[in-house]
Amino acid sequence: MAKIIGSPSRYVQGKGELKNLCAHAGNFGKKLFILTSPSGRKRVEPAIALGQGDAEIVYEAFNGECCKTEIERVKAACQAAGSEVIVGIGGGKIHDTAKAAAHYLGMPVVIVPTIASTDAPCSALSVIYTDEGVFEEYLFLPASPNMVLVDTDIVSKAPVRLLISGMGDALATYFEARACLQSDASNCVGGKATLAAMALAKLCYETLMTDGINAMLAVKEGVCTKAVENIIEANTYLSGIGFESGGLAGAHAIHNGLTAIEETHSLYHGEKVAFGTLVQLVLENAPEDEIAEVLDFCMEVGLPVTLADLGIKEVKADQIMEVAKLAAGENDTLGNMPFAVTPEDVYAAIMGADALGRYYKGE
Repeated sequence: MAKIIGSPSRYVQGKGELKNLCAHAGNFGKKLFILTSPSGRKRVEPAIALGQGDAEIVYEAFNGECCKTEIERVKAACQAAGSEVIVGIGGGKIHDTAKAAAHYLGMPVVIVPTIASTDAPCSALSVIYTDEGVFEEYLFLPASPNMVLVDTDIVSKAPVRLLISGMGDALATYFEARACLQSDASNCVGGKATLAAMALAKLCYETLMTDGINAMLAVKEGVCTKAVENIIEANTYLSGIGFESGGLAGAHAIHNGLTAIEETHSLYHGEKVAFGTLVQLVLENAPEDEIAEVLDFCMEVGLPVTLADLGIKEVKADQIMEVAKLAAGENDTLGNMPFAVTPEDVYAAIMGADALGRYYKGE
């Protein structure tokens, strides 16, 4: 099987870049269909208007869930508007909805993150949930977005918890890519990992360890430092290319299993992925110093390391086993681990990770 790496046609990151959206998107069409939240529109519309020029813009409010019902609604609204380009502005679920709708309509798509909370912007993938918010399936797309534009002034002013969540999502990138390389599993674009993909995945982890704490502290102060710029790139581009072209394994499967527990629905994607990373390392029986580094980082920036941190105050064995069964399902990515994994193995790893987290926290 061939080695394949996927990436957006163009990645643009810088302070104040939102005002250049219409100029960049003009390479694909002048009639823009912008999918965003009502609050997101208030944040971005003034900057976009500065550089609108002769572009025609229709704004559409996102209904809150990347599900088949919402994708169909967005498709219909875009067609009715006669738009030429779909632009998804906001967080991961808006991005995934925009990408899916554009795919089904055969239209170009531009992704504009206003937060750095996931690695969804650069990927040729949409994560589909039910109308109630439970993971349903991955929709693998034939191409990455035509363009990703990141205005770091906008992103750095978002709540710090969102940046931290993005670091949780990015934290899994190298470990999952490494597992896929060891098992010779296929990546998310239908090939094997390239040297470039593995290098980006490793750089993603190294950037988190080097700049993560400094970036968190800067965003708490409402400023965009070089460390913040680096973490935004790590969360968005390095993680996005790294996970897609390196592959997914245990951490994201654990995240998907955790969606079955209602108490975890208030947590962000990356917060659950961070705990999933710890569970994957326990599954692998990773070296103690590696696990310790991940635990120390998570506790320092405020990512979950215990089930209680995930909102699960009363741990029920049957509930955790349901998480394990869902994570180990045929349609998920635990099969990419370099050894066979049963639901019982996953259950033990979840409980072991929780015990480690409580031990390190002194609980």
